[in-house]
Amino acid sequence: MRIAVDTGGTFTDCVYLAGGELRVLKVLSTAENPATAILSALRQINPASTFEMRHGTTVGTNALIERRGARVAFVTTEGFEDAIAIGRQARGRLYDLFWAGASPLAGPGLRFGVHERTASDGSILERVDRDELSRLAEAVRAAGAESVAVSLLFSFANPANERAVLSALEPLGVPVSASHRILPEFREYERGSTVLINAYLAPKLGGYIYALERGLESEWPGAKLSVMQSSGGIISAHVAAREPVRTILSGPAGGAVGASHVAHVAGYSRAISFDMGGTSTDVALVDSGSEGGAATTTESLVTGLPVAVPMLDIHTVGAGGGSLARFDAGGALRVGPESAGADPGPICFGRGAEPTVTDAHLIAGRMDPDSFLDGAVKLDEARAREFFMRAKGRLETAESFAEGILRLANLTMEKALRVISIERGYDPRDFTLVAFGGAGPLHACALARALGIRRVLVPAHPGALSALGILMSDVVRDYSRTVMLPPEPDRLEPHFHGLERAARREMRGEGLRFSLHRNADLRYRGQGYELNVPWSKNFLRDFHRAHERRYGYQDPERPVEVVNVRVRAVASTVRVPLPRRALHPGDGRRAIVKTQRAIFGGRPFRAKVYRRSLLRAGDAFFGPAVIGEYSATTAIPPGFAVRVDARENLVIETDERAAR
Repeated sequence: MRIAVDTGGTFTDCVYLAGGELRVLKVLSTAENPATAILSALRQINPASTFEMRHGTTVGTNALIERRGARVAFVTTEGFEDAIAIGRQARGRLYDLFWAGASPLAGPGLRFGVHERTASDGSILERVDRDELSRLAEAVRAAGAESVAVSLLFSFANPANERAVLSALEPLGVPVSASHRILPEFREYERGSTVLINAYLAPKLGGYIYALERGLESEWPGAKLSVMQSSGGIISAHVAAREPVRTILSGPAGGAVGASHVAHVAGYSRAISFDMGGTSTDVALVDSGSEGGAATTTESLVTGLPVAVPMLDIHTVGAGGGSLARFDAGGALRVGPESAGADPGPICFGRGAEPTVTDAHLIAGRMDPDSFLDGAVKLDEARAREFFMRAKGRLETAESFAEGILRLANLTMEKALRVISIERGYDPRDFTLVAFGGAGPLHACALARALGIRRVLVPAHPGALSALGILMSDVVRDYSRTVMLPPEPDRLEPHFHGLERAARREMRGEGLRFSLHRNADLRYRGQGYELNVPWSKNFLRDFHRAHERRYGYQDPERPVEVVNVRVRAVASTVRVPLPRRALHPGDGRRAIVKTQRAIFGGRPFRAKVYRRSLLRAGDAFFGPAVIGEYSATTAIPPGFAVRVDARENLVIETDERAAR
């Protein structure tokens, strides 16, 4: 049995199979200790003692965002101690004279240099001195470091000196992260930053994972814990504890995988994944016709810090159902990125006192107060309206305040969608918007209209699609090495073999059946950045074509350089079968539970309220409508038509007849 658990800011979502049926359970998250909500959910599910729990965790993400990681020391080659503070010459905000960038995770008093030198070809020019290593260990101990990151110059070419430093520091009894293990690639700043983030998160995430494992073992002795990583694959709990930098986008990666699978099954090869939860919105461009679904990148920035391990190319903004609304000192309305979270939560949940996006939807009539979590929680509209009247400022009504909040939230998310589509050369009109998360279907139609997207897909159980993606993700390990060689297969083959040996050793050690996939990073000689292509007999042709797609030209006569070789080990997971129903054309009338006043575009309408569990494949109707279900609510403005397809997805399209 497999159970997927995705921990979010407001709810913890669980997805599992019981009797061949897909089941969903949502419980309120426990911010102080996410494991409390997880164990509570598992007790409600009551699984057999032998099961695998797959976990999408935000512990590392939140620790990085809130700067609540370990006191970490950074050890590097003497003379390069401040490289992580200097960074690159490129400015994040070119015309902002006061922009300073993100502060490094290790302050000046926690950066240590080692007198050693390895050449770019891997030859050892100066070996580390044992006496100096003893002094280094004592200095790190005296600095009160709770974790250590080691990233020596050119250690990816020869890790001998780095291993010696590692041996000297391990007796300190704190986690030590070494660059030749985490990221054996060039670019000192990005490599140092990645290893430093890993060390910064290791004590907190490692402690959390081991505590969760103990909690599982105490009640379910045969349970196995696995963790979702940012690249869209599953890793063992012990690997996640040792290399937490790979889990920074754990939950959002599950959403991208789930959106890719749902879009593919529904017959849409090009999709935009739009995941709006309680605290943030995550968007990604998905090609569900390709093997990987969402694109993978090794050039991510998280909270302004470079992360060079493979991650799905996901863009995140601070807009969610729990995002707080307020007026600033100048009287302008602001929404987010601060969130009410699970505690106290939105006003309508009964404890919060500050207006949120969820409260705004309720006041605008775009949610049914009686159908939230299938009626398990009744939303308090009167309480939300009372607090909105207090906080509305110079606005005339609670409804106008609510509409202002929703417009601002939409603008934030529209900008995020433009970043991953228009700003990268893609026309969003060529894509289907896959909307999920607890709040995604509430905003999807407005965003589709703003971007000219003609089709929105709301999958079954939209509030738990990230957990579903985690449930069906493959087990994946990535291996890489910088080589800087000409594109000659005979010279590259030994490097691929070395990575494949490491992959076989680790995957077989976990008892997995797996396949190996090669790819490489190539560039024209003299360029500063490279493109990744699958390794095949036509890899050079593929590189030239990829270069033309990205930059608009190719030059087959120009020398090419292989920068990095990569190997991905994949142990396939049995896919969760999505139901296929026979179509029975109808108008969905049986699913209507009431009508209510709803505001769209500043105008009031009488909207039909549907219960999604009563809709059948083949039903079709027009907006305005509100569709309530256990895990989410979908708002259908005027001008949109809805149909239920054979996979029980809601397919929402612009329709001129509906507009009339």
